[in-house]
Amino acid sequence: MELKVTDYTIDADGVATVRFNRPGRGNSWTARMNLEYRWIMSTLDDDPAVRVIVLRGAGKQFCVGADFKALNFYAEEERDYMATVDTSAAAQPGHGVRPEYEHDLVWAWGLRKPVIAAINGPCAGIAVAIAAYCDLRYAVAGAKITTVAARIGLPAEYGLGWVLPRLMGVTHAADVLLTGRIFTAEEALHMHFLNGVFAAEEFDDRIAEIARNMARTVSPQAALETKRQLYAELMEDDVGACIEDSKQRIGKAMHQRDFKEGVAAMAERREPRYQGIGKGDQ
Repeated sequence: MELKVTDYTIDADGVATVRFNRPGRGNSWTARMNLEYRWIMSTLDDDPAVRVIVLRGAGKQFCVGADFKALNFYAEEERDYMATVDTSAAAQPGHGVRPEYEHDLVWAWGLRKPVIAAINGPCAGIAVAIAAYCDLRYAVAGAKITTVAARIGLPAEYGLGWVLPRLMGVTHAADVLLTGRIFTAEEALHMHFLNGVFAAEEFDDRIAEIARNMARTVSPQAALETKRQLYAELMEDDVGACIEDSKQRIGKAMHQRDFKEGVAAMAERREPRYQGIGKGDQ
């Protein structure tokens, strides 16, 4: 696919960096960006050379939400919104794992690779949902965040009414969804939306360090299995079933190459040499 509003790179450690790339428009979200983003993430997920994916915006903004021209398009015309967001012909990253993931953005939970949202600046609207479905979230100090929808006559979008209470608790989710107010990265950390906040001058280095350490030391197979557990168990109400499932997964993992390599590396006090996973690995 020709990439016009996104780009990506893969470094020697297996860290892929994906960028929303419309800096002149605040990296605002468009239908084209959605198609490219889905294609990139599907491509990276299939690539065994990729261990970790970092998502960020070009320049000094993460993503300011839907492009304002697109909002005007809906406000001024009698358009069928559902028809315009149909992605059935697009790449389908993360699909085939659970039916609950066969939807926009939450497909990230079906990916094989951990995804880090590196919120390097303003994050609004749909961008909050994109970050919410990533596995880890970090932001630059002072970054402004808003769900915004309530202030433009819209309800919570892309399942934010489901996912934010599970990340932040109902009290904080109600605050940011019902007011649509702007809050800072520091507030988001306090509300448990973020894993960390870093000063601007160290942000890139800290994100790189986190991603590189995961790529070098975390078993790709273990990361995949842990993602499968983490999000599936959000939907479970039987802790005993989760315990039994984890025992089954551990028993299976003990016969796989990553377990043997991890134990050997620990015994020899060296960095593990794990093999990557890609298309066909579940």
